[in-house]
Amino acid sequence: MELLGYFLHALTPLNLGLALAGVVLGTIIGALPGLSATMAVAVLVPFTFAMEPASGLIALGAIYTGAIYGGAFAAILVNTPGTPSSIATTFDGYPMAQRGDGGLAVTLATLASVCGGLVGALALLALAPPLARVALAFGPPEYFWLAVFGLTLIAALSVGNTLKGLIGACLGLLLSMVGVAVVGGDVRLTGDLPAFLGGIDVVSALIGLYCVPVILDLVATRAAHLKVLADDQGYRLKEAAGIAWRSKFNVIRSSILGTVIGILPGAGGSIAGLVSYTEARRASPRSANFGKGEPDGVIATEAANNATVGGGFIPTLVLGIPGTPPDAIILGALLVQGIKIGPQLFTSEADTVYTFIYGLLIATVLMLPAGLLIGRYAYRSIISFPKALLVPTIAFLTVVGSFAIHSNVHDVQVMFVLGVIGWILNRYGFQPSPIVLGLVLGQIAEQGFVQTYLIGNATGNLAGMYFGRPISIGIIAAALLSLCYPFYAEWRARRRNALPLTEAAAEADSHPVEPAPTGAAAVRVREQGAIVLGLIFVALGFIALRDTVGISPMGSIFPRAIAVLLIGLSALLAILALAGRGVRAAPPEAAASGRRRFLLAVVFGLWVFAIPLLGLGAASLLGFIAMMFIAEHESQSSTVWLRRAIIAAVVVAAFWLLMSRLLLLRMPAGLFF
Repeated sequence: MELLGYFLHALTPLNLGLALAGVVLGTIIGALPGLSATMAVAVLVPFTFAMEPASGLIALGAIYTGAIYGGAFAAILVNTPGTPSSIATTFDGYPMAQRGDGGLAVTLATLASVCGGLVGALALLALAPPLARVALAFGPPEYFWLAVFGLTLIAALSVGNTLKGLIGACLGLLLSMVGVAVVGGDVRLTGDLPAFLGGIDVVSALIGLYCVPVILDLVATRAAHLKVLADDQGYRLKEAAGIAWRSKFNVIRSSILGTVIGILPGAGGSIAGLVSYTEARRASPRSANFGKGEPDGVIATEAANNATVGGGFIPTLVLGIPGTPPDAIILGALLVQGIKIGPQLFTSEADTVYTFIYGLLIATVLMLPAGLLIGRYAYRSIISFPKALLVPTIAFLTVVGSFAIHSNVHDVQVMFVLGVIGWILNRYGFQPSPIVLGLVLGQIAEQGFVQTYLIGNATGNLAGMYFGRPISIGIIAAALLSLCYPFYAEWRARRRNALPLTEAAAEADSHPVEPAPTGAAAVRVREQGAIVLGLIFVALGFIALRDTVGISPMGSIFPRAIAVLLIGLSALLAILALAGRGVRAAPPEAAASGRRRFLLAVVFGLWVFAIPLLGLGAASLLGFIAMMFIAEHESQSSTVWLRRAIIAAVVVAAFWLLMSRLLLLRMPAGLFF
């Protein structure tokens, strides 16, 4: 009866209104790259102090779960994860949108997110104390191997081949070590530039590596950004529900995986989404379709990353160990309210905690109608937007999102530079996902690696600490399986005369090349870019090794290990390319599209680096208008250009006022505004 009373308390008009408003606001924020759940929760925490603790927590929890779900919109519609949890959603969500199934992909993401969120919240309601003990069983070795497991997953799934994926993961790990060491406090890999002492922000790198290449490619052709079906079927809810029902085991498996991984502090939705994606692909009879627009890929990722919300609250409420930054902020809000965290929370503060859990369940259910409505208008807006407005709008959001994280123009500049580098690497088969995940998991991996090394040295059992613990052995076995499975699947498929399943073979299937000629002509068709990039990466590895000379073992052991691994893998890539292995012909491009890309990149760079001089608002307005002209392929009347210039001014002014007046961000002191 008590639980029924808590449920009825969560159903009061105030709590229902807070849950709905939180979900809508969180979804919108999550869909905008850079405007993260952490920022939304942090900004709104002071407003909850005037509320009852349960009501305030419901509002914060609804914003959090809405933001995790909202990341799917950007992932599906513009190939840019709104949050790191949506990285794997881009693999199949964006290809679905490109072929005209964007509405279906959004609806599938909504259904899967609701199911995953409900499983995570129900686990929080029923199993919090026993499941919290799972988190306590994880020590430094387990966290290190868990991070390695996540990296092997993305490497095996990366488009191109596994070798390039592993090299990308090493690059991301090195980027994560720029600045002050997570253990020991040594300064490394900064190039003696003070701006890099704080490291490279994960969200800025994510926005740059995913979004900037999309912006550059958008201007290359006259074709629409997304394919539009002649008979636009809207939500396609019945079709999506049928697909989700047929994939019910995928939904359940992914939700459980997301809940369990969410319990582990620091693991989060990135690992959960990738693990679930891999398991869905491994179990699916349509494995070869993953990465080409397979609905099961979207379902697995979105069910898992939303299940981590409820799972992440388990160690937060029971142990006082926040798993993610939003969890930490909500934990702080609880402490400010005078609520003691721990196992006794479910008895001494039962009214607050159970009302909050029921409110989280209600917010998750409300995500279905709210998400479908927002998704409907978001998809229609994206497909109806002319490129002349879409390109500068996305560019402006990347600038705003990167700047808003720390009110730092340096983050915007890093975003742009990494984005251009990411576009170049992408041309030669190096996808952004391994790099981003290496950056996301780098600190977890390094902290676990170094702490395990210190404990092993102190106890005289170094090998046992790394390889002798039962949970570690299980994770190592899973990591080896994830690395070896693509090769086994390809071998099995070849025996059955079926399509190979590795991404290298999938890429060869989608970009067939002519049989390589002999003699001097053969040299021209070799993957010369891979040779050059392999040598550049070898040089980067040696530079990283040199930079770690003279610092403590705690700060140098992990970067040295990754640098040696990068050197070995990159040398192998160059040797294979010299031997004529992995030859791939780049698709031909028109000279005009190349000029547009180059011009857009120049304008974007001038925009970003002019912010300290002109101010964010003035530089953005000029850059916005310049990009409109570059992205337009047709001649337009002066009336159309005037209307677009007014839209540009309104968009820039609205976001400038939002950041400077509402969010109270410190704006750069330029000549104008």
